Amino acid sequence: MPSDPSLAAPPDTGSPARRPLRVLLCVLAAAGLAVDAYVHAKLADRYDPISASISQGTLFRIEAGVAGLAALLVLVWRRAVSDAFAWLVAAGGLALLLVYRYINVGKLGPVPNMYEPVWFWDKKLVVIAQAVTIVATSLLLLTGSYRRRFTARRRSRRRVE
Repeated sequence: MPSDPSLAAPPDTGSPARRPLRVLLCVLAAAGLAVDAYVHAKLADRYDPISASISQGTLFRIEAGVAGLAALLVLVWRRAVSDAFAWLVAAGGLALLLVYRYINVGKLGPVPNMYEPVWFWDKKLVVIAQAVTIVATSLLLLTGSYRRRFTARRRSRRRVE
């Protein structure tokens, strides 16, 4: 153990001091994903008429299901992969929302033209929810103890060899 406290290793993110922060981040991420899922499920019926091979309403239902799954995973399965999945769901959803808000992409294969150049309350709410999820999951990934566990496993494997 080094005598200088500034040289000591940072506290483990699984330590009691950091657990409340991680729980808060998990709850924020899950709440953002739950709002995303709710709004997409609520709006799906309205967008069923907009279709190519697949309707925009069906795409909204898929987004609702994937966001709901990501919310459950981030709360229940404490792994980097679940945090990364939640981040990807929120970031991908936000990117598509902004693209289809500002750019008339047109029909892309089986995907209908989803250009909608207006802001309304539900769309704003989803943007906020996805942004909160992106921030929370980014912090979870950056402060996670995953790296420490991976490094410890790698070191123990080297000792065995």
